Amino acid sequence: MTRVLLTGFEPFGGERVNPSWQAVWRLAAAPPDGCDATAVQLPCVFGAALDTLRAAVERTDPEVVVCVGQAGGRADLTVERMAVNVNDAVIPDNAGRQPIDAPVVGGGPVGYFATLPVKACVAAARTAGVPASVSQTAGTYVCNHVFYGLMHLIATQRPAVRGGFVHIPYAPEQVLDRALPSMPVTLAVEGLRAVVAAAASQRGDIAMLGGATH
Repeated sequence: MTRVLLTGFEPFGGERVNPSWQAVWRLAAAPPDGCDATAVQLPCVFGAALDTLRAAVERTDPEVVVCVGQAGGRADLTVERMAVNVNDAVIPDNAGRQPIDAPVVGGGPVGYFATLPVKACVAAARTAGVPASVSQTAGTYVCNHVFYGLMHLIATQRPAVRGGFVHIPYAPEQVLDRALPSMPVTLAVEGLRAVVAAAASQRGDIAMLGGATH
């Protein structure tokens, strides 16, 4: 059995729910064959989110870590390619903190690539009937903060662990009064199940279109 740690976030920005947490706890209850999954909710707070993540990694000793976040405005499941060493918060986090142009890890590398097979994960989600694509940026808010912190932890302390980050759209209940894309949580779960299965079973990636012109 492949030990998998899944993380999602608490609601933030005035939302009452966060589909990332709704999806990962459901997935942990019914993970892909061959996987033993644990779901942990992270606070949407700079610093505290990484403390919770590190404690969860220490407690569960995972082989694969897939962190998941909400990307309001995106229309599909997006597997992130790279984390960057910057916190630049457009809104305060849930503790009222709003770092600007601050490093996630002082003296750390400019960025880290995910160590999941990013394009294979996208292909697996599409095969499962879930719209998906490669994303070149996880932003500069708490999602990227967690993604970078995870990859720094892997690079410096847990080299045997493979990890990455996935964004999912708003849930339909979040956009009833605004014209923004959404995805049912049940569909997001199926996409994440395919991503986790691919991440657990494949080390090498596949060659397919997944770049961006801007």
